[in-house]
Amino acid sequence: MNRSELPPPYLRRVKLDQHDSVRVHVQQQVCDEVQRLERRIETLRLTKSPHAAIMISTYERMISRKKGFLQNWDL
Repeated sequence: MNRSELPPPYLRRVKLDQHDSVRVHVQQQVCDEVQRLERRIETLRLTKSPHAAIMISTYERMISRKKGFLQNWDL
């Protein structure tokens, strides 16, 4: 098949979320990120840093969004 016989790019878009290998990879990456953030929160709770509360709040928001992403995409 030569180049002129290929469909235009907008007709052959790949829906990556429908491929199991991609879904598993994304799920694992996001879960790893959530675990890292949870460990950071635990470390921050043990420190006396003046900005620890702000950082903990930010990390908790990030965790919430990542978990929401997993739930919305059924991962």
